[in-house]
Amino acid sequence: MRARIAFFRLHAMILKKPLVLASRSPRRRLLLGQIGLEPRVIPCDIPEDFDPAKNSTDNARALAVQKAEAVAAGIDNAYVLGADTIVVLNGAMLGKPADREEAVRMLEKLSGKTHTVVTGFALIDRPSNQTIVGTESTEVTFRELPRAEIEDYAAGGSPLDKAGAYGIQDDYGAVFVTRIEGRFYNVVGLPLSRVYAALMMMQNRA
Repeated sequence: MRARIAFFRLHAMILKKPLVLASRSPRRRLLLGQIGLEPRVIPCDIPEDFDPAKNSTDNARALAVQKAEAVAAGIDNAYVLGADTIVVLNGAMLGKPADREEAVRMLEKLSGKTHTVVTGFALIDRPSNQTIVGTESTEVTFRELPRAEIEDYAAGGSPLDKAGAYGIQDDYGAVFVTRIEGRFYNVVGLPLSRVYAALMMMQNRA
């Protein structure tokens, strides 16, 4: 155990300035914690509305930028990270369900099908306002879900803060998934390796 802790301390990412996470998602905060970062959380409450004139990738990028910019406007010296995740099924974009009934409908649509999880992220350096924006896509396949399983899962409230009404990291949401193609952490809510690379690049620019 001591050796593992020493390794973590040796290889944990060290930033030149604080990191601010423009999201209330506990999953994104925990993912950043895996690489030794403890971001200050400043949630951004802008509407997560999709622009029908844009595809899912452009929508995810735009929302991530809007969140990061909204929080960065009140920050003097930090890296500000915004992110947004969209689930796409047959071209239709799914965000967070408004209530339990909508969560059930979303999960019924995803049952037995393959969908795409698109996460956009935006990293802004304050005060220079240098910005790095990226997206990642992962294909996820669900098994056929019995109606009783969907209703039990939705009744627990877990789907309400998640795009597509499920979390692959959940105790129960995880068993919906039979296959993924792409980065797992992207489905959780943040393409961690891409964000790490962006932070390294921004550090080197300073």
